[in-house]
Amino acid sequence: MILAGIIVSLLLSAIVPFPMHAHNRLLDHLSSIIITMIVWEGNLWIDTWMNIKFPWVERPGIRILIHGFTSLSYSALAIFGPMMAFNTYICQLNPTNKMELMVSSILVGIMVTFIILSIEISTQFFLQWKTSLVEVEKYKTESVQAQLQNLKSQINPHFLFNNMSVLSSLVYKDQDKAVDFINQLSKVYRYLLDNKNSELVSLQTELEFIKSYTYLLQIRFDSTIQFRFEVSDACLSLLIPPMALQMLIENAIKHNEISTELPLTVSIVAKGDVLTVSNNLQLRSDSEPSSNTGLQNIKERYKFYTDKEVEVIPSATTFVVNIPLIAVR
Repeated sequence: MILAGIIVSLLLSAIVPFPMHAHNRLLDHLSSIIITMIVWEGNLWIDTWMNIKFPWVERPGIRILIHGFTSLSYSALAIFGPMMAFNTYICQLNPTNKMELMVSSILVGIMVTFIILSIEISTQFFLQWKTSLVEVEKYKTESVQAQLQNLKSQINPHFLFNNMSVLSSLVYKDQDKAVDFINQLSKVYRYLLDNKNSELVSLQTELEFIKSYTYLLQIRFDSTIQFRFEVSDACLSLLIPPMALQMLIENAIKHNEISTELPLTVSIVAKGDVLTVSNNLQLRSDSEPSSNTGLQNIKERYKFYTDKEVEVIPSATTFVVNIPLIAVR
């Protein structure tokens, strides 16, 4: 800032020459440095304030207009005011070229401010563009990983083996129920194939899949597992990442004891813009240590769609997860 102030002072003396005996050059340099500091620091404060009120990402057009007008107006006032004070209290300027010096000083200050603003705006756009590219690539990677994790939680030999075992027993006991079981199983796999590349699906579509999925579970576990649905009609059109609800149900089954003495109840409640999945907590003694991969995948995926966070609320008797429902854009 000191160097910039001296350069501006020398530039003005070249533009508006005046007799050496009538002026103190040291005072010129000092006043130029002080004014440069005032303009510089003031514009930094304006930039910080603009970042809060008018972020580049949200409103770039309005930001450019307001930021440009505010900074240029401030710079003009920050130059004119101190120069008038300098003329009145410190060193009176030569009346013959006083106005010319004032105008030249303001024009030079505005020109320098304009150049700095242009560099700053270009830099901000470049950084935002670079950041957006990084976020897009990060999202693609995490989205693929999440999709793979979701698919692996269902399309694996263990899942298929369990259902084939149930089906083989049904064929001998209840052929009509076996037919229903096959139909529901086909719906589950049809959903997985149709939505494996989808980023978001409607809650209604997800629930249709979940009801087929929970049908398979209830046939497998009989009366030892119960599902309770309470979903308002207004929520059905809201969006959710595919298979997010299934992963929460799978986690509840994976980590809890399920028996006639200890039945498991899973509640799915959708009100407003929140979907709540809860279950009574009865951890298995032989349960593997949880890596929280499923929950972490859901949290990471939601960051790209909404500022609202996925809430995990464990207690001594229940395990509750609140996930946001996303409005259609």
